[in-house]
Amino acid sequence: MQQLASFRSRSCVLQKKAKTRRLSSRPMKADVNSKTYCSLREFRSDDFALESRVGSIGILSISSYKPSASGFDSDSLKVNDLRVEQLGSQEAKEDNITATLWKGRIARGELGGTRVILKAYPARTEGMDGFTADTLAANELATHAALQPPSVPQECPQLAKLLGGFVSGLGGTVTEQWLVFRNDGLASAESYCAKATQASADGRAVGEGEFWDRFDASRPIRRRKIFILKCIREMLTGLAFMHSRNRLHQSLGPSSLILSTTEERDAYGLRCRLRDLAFAVDVSDEALMGGATLSEIWERGSVQSNADPKQSVAEALWQRARREGAWSGPEKRAFGIADDVYAAGLLLAYMCLVPLSEPGSIDGPSIQRLFETTYQLDIESGARDFCEAEDRWATAVEFLGSGDGLGWDLFQRMMHPNWRQRPSAQECLDHPFLKGEYLG
Repeated sequence: MQQLASFRSRSCVLQKKAKTRRLSSRPMKADVNSKTYCSLREFRSDDFALESRVGSIGILSISSYKPSASGFDSDSLKVNDLRVEQLGSQEAKEDNITATLWKGRIARGELGGTRVILKAYPARTEGMDGFTADTLAANELATHAALQPPSVPQECPQLAKLLGGFVSGLGGTVTEQWLVFRNDGLASAESYCAKATQASADGRAVGEGEFWDRFDASRPIRRRKIFILKCIREMLTGLAFMHSRNRLHQSLGPSSLILSTTEERDAYGLRCRLRDLAFAVDVSDEALMGGATLSEIWERGSVQSNADPKQSVAEALWQRARREGAWSGPEKRAFGIADDVYAAGLLLAYMCLVPLSEPGSIDGPSIQRLFETTYQLDIESGARDFCEAEDRWATAVEFLGSGDGLGWDLFQRMMHPNWRQRPSAQECLDHPFLKGEYLG
């Protein structure tokens, strides 16, 4: 992760009890259901005790594309230096925005002692292009609010839990917007895969092994496969829930899936949660036909009163939808869901290939280039043969080929070149590959 030189200056925002501003400084507009936000707390900066900085996330402007007969320009595939891969057939343009993550706890009030992760969005600067930090923070807050009680009957265990937020500043000038999440784990799927690929090379488990592992070298690998399947199922369950509530993720990648543990022997108790909803898109009838805007529920002096952040986040998606023949509201919604499933397919490939291959032999960008650019999404009769010929990926390829090629079949369906032919996230969950019965 990129190191932040000004750690001390950032932490003083809280230490000096900076002047704070509420998430919404005026009543909700009539066309915004204020009940949606009553579960989110309007914290103050001095409500928290920071413990350590745990990383930063470089914000990318995302726009997917469809493979063409002429192939791709590989230079258009950009992955930022922070290794936050945005997998999903996407062109990624890095904006001058970096959100910083902190670990801490709530220091007072009825939630005192609660462990939290704080996500600090920077103030807008003159050098920022594309999406502003204001827009992304507002969109992330609004999306979580729409996916948490009381907007839904009960909390989805596969989504990160937003507790609330605050805006901090010094001398009356707003500096940063902070979102406060319950700390349900710090390990990402990306960090797990890095540990697992080395463990595969060493013939051991990630975390503490079991007594019988020393007599049967296949046991750690079998548990690894179970762990991987659980991660994929959890990811798809969270995605299916979002889609059922008319929300698209639009930023799926190995860093956007948080794991409660990386101990492979605890696979059956593993809980994975989707995070990073800054690029999420509302595909409700109201949003597709025109309705309340995020600028009416999140105010900042740097955001123009006539701005519509929701529209700016979704603009590239709807441009691509129109190019693919999706013009009506239902078609645009279906296109967006298929786009998320495509990204989930690439994440499935990442989760199956990286942990079970030799260290350094394959990574996110190379997976994307292999299946999109080199083989033009021809997986069954093209990319699969290539992978089977690569000795360094033998265990991973064997896993995908389990049950007479069940893994390859699901992957091909999720990556179908025709977006109308892709399964829904719920249909993916019903695929026999994810049931794991072939593991015995």
